[in-house]
Amino acid sequence: MSTLNLPVLDLSRLDDGPEAAAQFRDDLRAATHDVGFFYLVGTGVTSSLEGRLLQAARDFFALPEEDKLAIENVNSPHFRGYTRVGGERTQGRVDWREQIDIGPERPAVTDPDAPDFARLIGPNLWPSAQPELREIVTEWHDRLTEIARTLLREWALALGAERDYFDRHFGDPSTLIKIVRYPGKDEPAQGVGAHKDSGVLTLLWVEPGKGGLQVERDGAWVDAPPVEGAFVVNIGELLEYATQGYLIATNHRVISPRFPDERISVPFFFNPALDARLPLIELPAELAASARGVTQDPTNPIHALYGENALKSRLRAHPDVAALHHADLLAARP
Repeated sequence: MSTLNLPVLDLSRLDDGPEAAAQFRDDLRAATHDVGFFYLVGTGVTSSLEGRLLQAARDFFALPEEDKLAIENVNSPHFRGYTRVGGERTQGRVDWREQIDIGPERPAVTDPDAPDFARLIGPNLWPSAQPELREIVTEWHDRLTEIARTLLREWALALGAERDYFDRHFGDPSTLIKIVRYPGKDEPAQGVGAHKDSGVLTLLWVEPGKGGLQVERDGAWVDAPPVEGAFVVNIGELLEYATQGYLIATNHRVISPRFPDERISVPFFFNPALDARLPLIELPAELAASARGVTQDPTNPIHALYGENALKSRLRAHPDVAALHHADLLAARP
């Protein structure tokens, strides 16, 4: 196996007594202060569930083109559904992948006075040719939500806050699941370009044995090879904001596999309610002294209100959906 360039944390240590739990929190804080990324094992997610998810993903991408395009995301003003290869962009460049985006199942907001980010609320688009996909994704969502909540409670304690700090400020969480296929290319290509996640927490599951993920460390790109039974976990811009740079959101990217290989991955994004404003955590003095401040990018500002961060990202990533359904928002933005 390739040398691991990221820390490995074991969630099951929380059940091994107070000392082991305290050490887990110390390791969690260190990993996301120093790197912003780590592998997480001991989650209790079964290989059976992973296998069902992988098969469902393969079955979806093997559907006839007309079945996938029947739920293409240009049909959804909420940025849900299928994106064909080349239909998403990062930093303005085309990503070589296809995917289906699935968020909280909600009715669309029709109030004309609702904030702009309320346009992200709405129903999903599910493939009628694969009814079992919804059941498997729902089970996956519920299990990973439990893991995400556990991590955030341990982060709160590790940062000197009360255990329920994030629970109190999250509201009804905004989640997003992407089921992604990276087709093979004859030459290395941008599967997804360098970026930081716009929210709080990402749990990434990758098809066993498939590399391609790279994380920026000390100005260089390092591989994050697959680890059996592990999720790759990273924090987003909002957790960097909430800790004023004590925890760090890190650039990462995916390099497409070489043809004829392909790669399936399923990132799960766990974030506050769209109308939640994540406040700054009052860090203990010894931690606050090591806070680096929030990364400032005038072309990509970080908003404390999660809905603004989420909308900014979706408009940039899917310009075709934005132009078709949200031309007024594009016209009003710099």
